[in-house]
Amino acid sequence: MTVPLATIDDVRRAEASIRPYFSSAPLIRSYPLERELSLPASRRVWLKDYGWTPTGSFKLMGALNWMARNLERIGDRPVAAHSSGNFASGISFAGMCFQRHVIVVMPESAPRIKFERTRSFGAEIRTYNIERDHLTGERERMTRDIAEKEGAIQASPYDDPHVIAGNGVGGLEIVRELQRENRKLSHFFCPISGGGLMSGHALAIADGFPEATIIGVEPDGANDFQKSLTAGQRVRLDRPSSICDGLLSYDVGVHNWPLLQRFVKQSVALPDESTRQAMRWIYDQHGLRTEPSGAIAVAAALSRQVDLSGDGDIVLTVSGRNADDEAFAKWIDLPPAAPQIG
Repeated sequence: MTVPLATIDDVRRAEASIRPYFSSAPLIRSYPLERELSLPASRRVWLKDYGWTPTGSFKLMGALNWMARNLERIGDRPVAAHSSGNFASGISFAGMCFQRHVIVVMPESAPRIKFERTRSFGAEIRTYNIERDHLTGERERMTRDIAEKEGAIQASPYDDPHVIAGNGVGGLEIVRELQRENRKLSHFFCPISGGGLMSGHALAIADGFPEATIIGVEPDGANDFQKSLTAGQRVRLDRPSSICDGLLSYDVGVHNWPLLQRFVKQSVALPDESTRQAMRWIYDQHGLRTEPSGAIAVAAALSRQVDLSGDGDIVLTVSGRNADDEAFAKWIDLPPAAPQIG
């Protein structure tokens, strides 16, 4: 089956659609990571920090572009979507910007901050039990029922060319910033779940820095992309599990997989303990509070599983910061990172 795929031109067009509502997320140089990874003075490490956005994650980029491209089709009908929480707040933010009613289906166990952000932008929330979803499929059923019974237009959190293109705007920002600094890029680390973030970013990174190695990062209990890469086809997991609640898709999307297969040649899967240690490291070294999904790319670099040799810079995606206070404190309750000297 041939599916329409997002292109770099779609990413460039998406920027015009979302820029009135969203300013560039910062690209922050990480001096501590440069020391930690023993890089020569000629190379730099950068964190692309989407926790800075109004929704606390990258998800609003794809949501804004999807909403902008579907306004005529939506008309005065509601928009329905399912989400672990970050796309919920993203599509809610887009609904507020474009004055459309949004209904989102979220797990009962989603972090409180994700419920609060989503409601703050005006969306209606309905919940399901994620622990039994692998048996009941209630997440998909509830979303489909809203579309069929309430006349809603359904939005995918990742499996849609407009969502992919919108997310890719962040990749354009990375490319432009590095080019403005006359830098080269050797490695790009980014989390993969359904593939909406990585496929959009990979389009932009591969266009701007075709020599860069693009590395996908997943929890080892939710490594459907890694298994798909090995098999050469999409592999579905029966029950993904991890503290990274934003990385628990059953499989990568139909619209995402061809782009991921083309651009992402390497995958790293990490235990949750490594992600917790990265969360603590980022907090100790940068004062940033991240959610687990947001820290996993840094965890991959710290794990030394990837050969970082080369003469370009390294960019790590911090995809979000939406963690509840109590959960964050528990996750980083580890011995403090060793102080950096020099």
